[in-house]
Amino acid sequence: MPVNDSIPTTDQSDSEALPINELFYSLQGEGQLAGTPSVFVRTSGCNLRCWFCDSYHTSWEPVHAQWSLETIVSEIQSHPADHVVLTGGEPLIHTETVPLMERLTELGYHITVETNGTIYQEAPIDLLSISPKLSSSTPVAARDPAGNGEWADRHETQRIDIDTLATLLDAYEFQLKFVVTDADDLPEIERIVDRVRRATQTTVTDTDVLLMPEGTTRESIDERRNEVAQLAMDNGYRYTPRLHVDLWNDAPGT
Repeated sequence: MPVNDSIPTTDQSDSEALPINELFYSLQGEGQLAGTPSVFVRTSGCNLRCWFCDSYHTSWEPVHAQWSLETIVSEIQSHPADHVVLTGGEPLIHTETVPLMERLTELGYHITVETNGTIYQEAPIDLLSISPKLSSSTPVAARDPAGNGEWADRHETQRIDIDTLATLLDAYEFQLKFVVTDADDLPEIERIVDRVRRATQTTVTDTDVLLMPEGTTRESIDERRNEVAQLAMDNGYRYTPRLHVDLWNDAPGT
C-alpha cells in the first residue's frame, strides 16, 4: 500500500518506543476476522523482502517516526474498536511490541499479530496471523524493486523456518495465510503444511490454511480471485478475500 503521509513527528517521551509507519482505523480485510472494525498499528522494518510487499515503505524503503508506547495506546483508544492489529513490516522484530501488547491486553483489547512466521516472541496474542513466504515471493533480479538483486539470497534463506513455525503454532491461536500468485504455488504450500504438521504438537486442519490472492489493487486481485478460490475449494482450504482492497483499492490508511 502507499505510505500514509500523516505520520506525526518523532515522540521520545517514553524510553520504550516503536518505529511506526502508520496507525489507522479500518476493517480487517483478511482471514478469520475479515470485516471486523480494528485499529491497525503498522511498524516499520522487516527481516524479509517480498518483491510484491504491500507495505513497501516498511521494508524496501522504511518510513516511520518513533512513537512512545503511551502515544500509541492513546491513539488506539481514540478509535471505537476493541480489536487491534499489529502489522508491518514484521512487528515481531521489535522487542518493544511485547510491552505494548501487555498494556493493550490489560485494557481489554483483542490482539491480532500479522507475521511472516520466522520470529518468536512470548506475548499476549489472541490471534497469530502467520503468512509463510513462498518461493514466488523471492526478489530475484527480474522482479527486484531495488533493481540490484542483493536481497534474493538472504530472503530465500530466511523465508521459511519450520521450527519457529511449529513453536508459534503450539503457543498461539493461529491461521496460516498463504499469498498465492497462481496454481504453481500449491505444491509448495502443501509441502510447508505437511512439514509443519510433522513438527508441531498442535493439530493443523485444512481449514486453518487460508489462500489469499496476491495483489495490492482491485485490478490485480481481480486477475487471481477466481483461480485462488477454486484452488481452495479443490483442496479443502479456506479462501480469504482482501476486503480492504475491494473497498478502497490501494489507498493508504485502509
